[in-house]
Amino acid sequence: MADLSGASNVVEILTEHARTRGDYRAVAIVPDPSDPATAQWVTYDQLDRAARSCAVDLLRGCRPGDRALLLLPNSAEFVVAILGCFYAGLVPVPSSMPGRYKQDQRRVRGIARDAEVGVVLTGPDELSDVLTWAATEDLDIPVLIPDVHPDPLDAPFTPHVAAPGDLALLQYTSGSTNNPKGAQVTQRNLLLNALAIDTYLSVREGQRYGGWIPNYHDMGLMGHILTPLLAGRGIALMTPAAFLRRPRAWLELVDHFDIGLSAAPNFAYELCLTRVPEDSITDLDLSRWTRAISGSEPVKAGVLEDFAERFAPAGLRPQQLTPCYGMAETTLMISTTSGRDPRVLTVDTGALEEGRVVPAAEGAGRTLVSCGEPRRLEVRIVEPATGDALPEGSVGEIWLRGELVVDGYWRNAGATDATFGNRVGNEPDDEGGWLRTGDLGAVVDGEIYVTGRIKEMMIVRGRNIYPHDIEHELRRQHEELRDTVGSVVSVAAGTDDTEGRLVVIHEVRRRAEDEELARLAAGMRTTVAREFGLRADAVLLMRRGAVRRTTSGKIQRGAMRILYANGELEPLWSDGYPTAGQAVAVAAGERG
Repeated sequence: MADLSGASNVVEILTEHARTRGDYRAVAIVPDPSDPATAQWVTYDQLDRAARSCAVDLLRGCRPGDRALLLLPNSAEFVVAILGCFYAGLVPVPSSMPGRYKQDQRRVRGIARDAEVGVVLTGPDELSDVLTWAATEDLDIPVLIPDVHPDPLDAPFTPHVAAPGDLALLQYTSGSTNNPKGAQVTQRNLLLNALAIDTYLSVREGQRYGGWIPNYHDMGLMGHILTPLLAGRGIALMTPAAFLRRPRAWLELVDHFDIGLSAAPNFAYELCLTRVPEDSITDLDLSRWTRAISGSEPVKAGVLEDFAERFAPAGLRPQQLTPCYGMAETTLMISTTSGRDPRVLTVDTGALEEGRVVPAAEGAGRTLVSCGEPRRLEVRIVEPATGDALPEGSVGEIWLRGELVVDGYWRNAGATDATFGNRVGNEPDDEGGWLRTGDLGAVVDGEIYVTGRIKEMMIVRGRNIYPHDIEHELRRQHEELRDTVGSVVSVAAGTDDTEGRLVVIHEVRRRAEDEELARLAAGMRTTVAREFGLRADAVLLMRRGAVRRTTSGKIQRGAMRILYANGELEPLWSDGYPTAGQAVAVAAGERG
């Protein structure tokens, strides 16, 4: 492994890899994981030469410190582009593609304007769409395609020498399309994050990292691409679209390319359970998948248990399943388990709604999955309203401090101060500098249990309810909802209504007659009442793709709440959906 702790910048590490192990196959881009012969391979030496050529091209029109927008899929061109930016001293800004949907176009426009990018890097297959988008946005800047196999340079090129505290890249958060915030990741952040992951989530020598997570998501960029390249390991990448078309392809990638670490959100493991046929499991070998990471959204104990059981014939063992917790504001890693069965607590539901983690009576309660110990970070569980630290076993906002925390948000002093500049109220000697994660959770026996997001927790009839629990239970109990997504939200019925109304908005697998959809909705109401003691005030059944998600796949519950309040949804079947007049009253209550 490279000496990441002693290096000053990422180029120092990458050029050393090219010098000492240039023939090592660093990157595999895999169009079809069922056929390893389709892979495009690139060595460390080829990466170094391509990055130098890319840097020369970039510096013809840009200067060190300028920002470069990366609009590329998981590809060799993306790897060359981001390394070329490092070699040139430019700041790469990975982003999703503008796409054909207005919300995606608004997000990319917001990122480009916020970062004030001076160049766009894209791929040959994406060039036409990117040029059209740039013209539409009146973005008069160069658009370049990195060359993976360039001609030799006319003269030697000396890469930019960055200091440890210099800005390395901007990682834009995925939750907002209107006000994107760029997390300022330094050279030191990158090196220490790679060191932490390679230390606490180690794989066998010669194994690769990789998967399908998009490169603009922190889990994909930091976990699947930059960390292994800095640690001197190989990577194998496929596209998210290939996974969604055929989830088994992800497992084939893990098997055929000897991947030791591959990460995905909880929904991906659910998708494999519903869409990978049982008779296709025994010819897979998942025994070498040392770190099957589950993160990015709440980890469900039932999904882990079912996944371990379902894929046991392929050699998968429960201790390979590795719940983790991370976010862009900590570069990536926050906490992780390692080399053991996932630790699950069954807690009293009523106590949890009151903010306490108390063991449940036998056979009842909610399960919480440990995301392990914090790594290179301090943690406090804090009462969000007061900033006071809470005792162990209490549910509150997770606050973090340490060397993996990034250097604030790009040119956003207000958001930086509010998010990164916090003090613990009941600790007089606290030096401050705490990161507010916006996540709710508890620490039990030194390990972090994430319960949900503050902004998404619903107060329904005086109870604190986590929407993802209801959504998961509905999918588990109703076949018609499997392999889809839903959004449970709480809305006010009017300006003077203090009680939240529980609204269930969920996609269905296929269209059906109204009578069949009505029976499904009735069953969903029964599930909500039986499992959670709640009444669903409205149920809306939607076509596939109607529930909005972020570019990284997270449910946009806030957006769905607004669409419901404005009467803008187009359900296949509904009851309790507001008429145009009612929608105005609901929207007024939401704004109030």
